[in-house]
Amino acid sequence: MVFSMTGYGQSTQEIGGYKISMEMKSVNHRYSEIVVRMPREWTCYEDRLRRMVQQRIVRGRVDVFINKERAGESTSSVEINMQVVDAYMQAAEQLRQKYGMSGHVDVNELLRLPDVMTVREVTTWSDEQLQACLEDGLSEALEGLCRMRAIEGSHLEQDTKERLARLEAIHAELVEWAPVVVTDYRAKLKQRLEQLADQHLTFDDAKYGMEVAIFAERSNVDEELTRLKSHLQQFNQLLSSNEPIGRKLDFLIQEMNRETNTIGSKANHLELVNRVVEMKAELEKIREQVANME
Repeated sequence: MVFSMTGYGQSTQEIGGYKISMEMKSVNHRYSEIVVRMPREWTCYEDRLRRMVQQRIVRGRVDVFINKERAGESTSSVEINMQVVDAYMQAAEQLRQKYGMSGHVDVNELLRLPDVMTVREVTTWSDEQLQACLEDGLSEALEGLCRMRAIEGSHLEQDTKERLARLEAIHAELVEWAPVVVTDYRAKLKQRLEQLADQHLTFDDAKYGMEVAIFAERSNVDEELTRLKSHLQQFNQLLSSNEPIGRKLDFLIQEMNRETNTIGSKANHLELVNRVVEMKAELEKIREQVANME
């Protein structure tokens, strides 16, 4: 089964008067990269959440966004940092003694000073409950992401198989036309030599045969066609496997391009050249599809 590297998933959980929303999106990437963005106080759960994603996603960049917002009234507590208050009061007394300043420190002004007052939200859940909530939300978002990747992957697989069938058809045509190259060259060369033959230039069967043999060796593409057929078979087998195949398919496309280029450089026949051009165009389209496969 083929999976795309592109997908999206989301979920919403509630705990202790808060709504926790998760969004996941994945895009193409040569390797595996997982980025988790969440409230700073929850970063202790990041490694666990990242491992959960790694168990399902082998290749691609995955961004995980976790946000929290109040779903109702929450309980808060106010804490006064008495050490900071004492420091401010001592500083005020020093100013009065040194510069003869008068006046007193007002409570309202004191509460506005930095670090004097801290408002803390009172949570009603345990660490285990929060971890379970985050894991449940991630599992739901991850399931949606993988479902979308599977649907997109099936479209990629179908399109790739159709193009691969066309490549196999072109390969069959190349096999059929390959022997014709030498036959046509032999006939054209003989015709030219006979046209040029006169009392100063006579037709030499031995030299003619040698020239044809040299051309046949130089334009022979049997090995390239055999390797190309093997690559096509491997490509088909990989499309039916249940493992990540994107990088392997990318390598096979490089090899098929190499064989196709060699056939094109050796081909000295219009029919072969036309089919090589068509094959290269199909390979490029398949390469674009494979770039999206996990």
